[in-house]
Amino acid sequence: MGTLKHPIVEDRIIQGEGTALEEWQQSQQLANLKLFDFTSIFPVNHRICIIAPHPDDEIMGCAGMIQQLDAAGYEIVLFAVTNGTASHPNSSLYTPEQLDLIRPRESLNALQTLNLSKPVQRIALNIQDGEVAQQRDQLAAALKQYLKSHDILVTAFEYDGHPDHEITGQVCKQVSIEMSLKCLQVLIWAWHWANPEDARIPWHKALKLELSSRQLKLKSKAMQCFKSQLEPDLSTGNDPIVSASALERLLQPWEVYIYDQGCI
Repeated sequence: MGTLKHPIVEDRIIQGEGTALEEWQQSQQLANLKLFDFTSIFPVNHRICIIAPHPDDEIMGCAGMIQQLDAAGYEIVLFAVTNGTASHPNSSLYTPEQLDLIRPRESLNALQTLNLSKPVQRIALNIQDGEVAQQRDQLAAALKQYLKSHDILVTAFEYDGHPDHEITGQVCKQVSIEMSLKCLQVLIWAWHWANPEDARIPWHKALKLELSSRQLKLKSKAMQCFKSQLEPDLSTGNDPIVSASALERLLQPWEVYIYDQGCI
């Protein structure tokens, strides 16, 4: 994608090719992260609510977790904050009206590709793409309408570098505090702008979820469902929203979640 700068994200700017994959692969910081303990964080009979700012964030961030949750028998609900209709400005190939249909369909196809034992319920919250900050109160109200007392929230990192991601993370954190729910935040675009020693990432609160080769293969296959994000826009000449290098960083044999136990 092109350079993404916004006052909300301050110095967490998504631009260029981002941090090289090799830096992350060679990182002792990542190698030494505490491993994700499923049983201590996800008690049985709790519903896991994945709150995705855009269609594809649930797969880019959480496809491995979704597979492991499904295998363990948890109920999973996907809340689509937006339908991602603002991803291709000035495009005649991907107009907002077309994206309103295309991107939710890509999301559903990707979930099917994961070969889950039961379907994931998808709830569209219909917040306007690119305007989550202006509609944060509506987002909070919409979530509270659906959430239950034993839900666990999984969403984007509140300092992920994309304004919609950051506001979604902040709103989910606040809602989780108000409702006394656990909330985990996954790194997505942070892999682009951050580096392994970056103090802007709270590594001391990070947990590494390791993926099996099969889980990683299915995650990669599911990501290919998002053609609107992976292919160049021939009508504008713009590069893919998710570049090849960004995709490589997201398809590592782990996912990293920030878990602030002090929030509950």
